[in-house]
Amino acid sequence: MLSGLFVFATIVLADGSNEPAIIQSDKPFAFAVIGDGPYGDDKQAAFDRMIDAINHDRAVRFVIHVGDIKSGGTECTNERLQRRFDQLQKIRTALIYTPGDNEWADCHRVSNGSWNPLQRLAFLRQLFFPNPGMTTGQKPRRIQTQSALTGYEKYVENGMFMTNQIVVSTIHVVGSNNNLHPWSGIDPADSFENPREDRIQEFIERSAAAIAWLEETFRKATNSKAAGIFIAIHADPKFELPFRDSNRAGYNPFIEKLLALSLDYDKPVVLGHGDSHLFRVDRPRLVPWYANADATGPNDNVQVPKLTRMGVFGDSELHWIKVTADPRSDEVFIFSPQLVRGNF
Repeated sequence: MLSGLFVFATIVLADGSNEPAIIQSDKPFAFAVIGDGPYGDDKQAAFDRMIDAINHDRAVRFVIHVGDIKSGGTECTNERLQRRFDQLQKIRTALIYTPGDNEWADCHRVSNGSWNPLQRLAFLRQLFFPNPGMTTGQKPRRIQTQSALTGYEKYVENGMFMTNQIVVSTIHVVGSNNNLHPWSGIDPADSFENPREDRIQEFIERSAAAIAWLEETFRKATNSKAAGIFIAIHADPKFELPFRDSNRAGYNPFIEKLLALSLDYDKPVVLGHGDSHLFRVDRPRLVPWYANADATGPNDNVQVPKLTRMGVFGDSELHWIKVTADPRSDEVFIFSPQLVRGNF
């Protein structure tokens, strides 16, 4: 059986602060989760069909896009990013978005236009988060944002809100090893062993912000006595790789903190992500790589209690996942893949 969570209600700012007031409700509701699309321009029509399918489901309260709004081999121009933003604004309800690597971290590639990724990230933040503390979409909703906290002003993309006893949180963790992949398209000397100063500094600062927001997410859930947590990131954090594998080095700090907080939190936690273009719902096995890298002992391969991973469709499979949350049930979360007619 899958472990479930609860979800949020409309945010109300009682005192003008960035902290949303809690609205308690035990009524079931649903939201949609999508990601990794549209990649090429030839997929725009299929993506529109998916948006239409979501819009026709009146049970959907909000839509989460977990990043990668273009392919890793197409140009990162203002025009292309604007076009993707405009397309996503067709969503009839609130759009909650967390960036993927394709729209900024990978833009150094020659095929992407040899952009400086930091410049693309700055533009992306202006485009998708024009009013920090508010989502976009046709029915924007007010949310809590990390940018309201001293020292984290630039992290407008990290957001949080509550609905029906569930904390929903977006945290900026991307593919390409969380931006540890060298920016070879603009600097052939950049490498994992000798990284560019600006690239590694971006990783260090954003990783620290991500961990701080993860801690804030669990603090919020604990203090509000929430029934569960749904966390959305872009990256597949490579749970299956050993801790020392360099291909998950960019995710280890986040995974360690997620493991520790999930073990201490006695409610369901869901990590929703994209990046791997594979719909799946499973229980990631995190403990072996911390306790025993060889995973040969009798207590190895232990699953983290109440932590569920949900991966979304992507790229060539432009379908969506309907997440139904029923606070009155034991499992709470039901994950239902929704196949879009005409897209298969």
